[in-house]
Amino acid sequence: MRLARVGEPGHEVPCLLDEQGTYRDVSALTFDFDTRFFASGGIESLRGVDPSSLPAVVPGRVGAPIARPGNLVAVGLNYVDHALESGMEIPTEPLLFSKAPNTVVGPYDDIRYPRGGSKVDWEVELGLVIGKTCRYLGSPEEALSCLAGFVAVDDLSERAFQIERGGQWVKGKAFETSCPTGPWLVTPDDPTIPEHFDLWLDVNGERRQTGSTRNLIFSVGVVLHYISQFMVLDPGDLVITGTPPGVGLGMAEPTWLQVGDVVSLGITGLGEQRTVVVAD
Repeated sequence: MRLARVGEPGHEVPCLLDEQGTYRDVSALTFDFDTRFFASGGIESLRGVDPSSLPAVVPGRVGAPIARPGNLVAVGLNYVDHALESGMEIPTEPLLFSKAPNTVVGPYDDIRYPRGGSKVDWEVELGLVIGKTCRYLGSPEEALSCLAGFVAVDDLSERAFQIERGGQWVKGKAFETSCPTGPWLVTPDDPTIPEHFDLWLDVNGERRQTGSTRNLIFSVGVVLHYISQFMVLDPGDLVITGTPPGVGLGMAEPTWLQVGDVVSLGITGLGEQRTVVVAD
């Protein structure tokens, strides 16, 4: 099942996509794809609905497929090649940091270049939407049962803020619009979900990143199990799992996004994004 939200920011309509790719309005069944929806078994309730019985929606703007998460936790350096290109040691435990939940925007929304920034980087990542409370989970297998679905994410980073300004990474990870998400949330039982996801990202039509989640250092289940030992993840929260090699920081001559650049990305079964960098 594929879920999406369409409409202007703050006024998105929750939808499911039928087999033909038509957006079907489910706002009569749920206010939004938010914490209450996921915690109350909303996905299970939608499985019993005949999509043809729901009003069709002609999408204008496509928003993020989830409402603003309560928590947004990210995993750093989760691909060996990315750790090496960044000049950092391969982690022996998942490296965690936070992004501000209000960084989540739609998959075609503009990226606002942060004021004072100079080194804005791209990072395609697999995102995990939490469907059940994750608290001291007993195993990676149990963690997988807590998944509501998968999303495509661009974990944009301002490297000067992140690396050169001291303190925590969050300074370079939390600028406005730095987490384009979607276009869809795809549930784990959807037939389009592969065993391993392929990821790619282009800047101005030039391929920068190509990777596969088969090369994750810490798998999806391991990541969620690990995080749950340190904090509680609530339904509707978002976890992003790390980026494959090919970021601007790792190039022989580091390269950064500029105003006017176009970033396109995609993940197997999860759709594609296209965003444009604009001046704040």
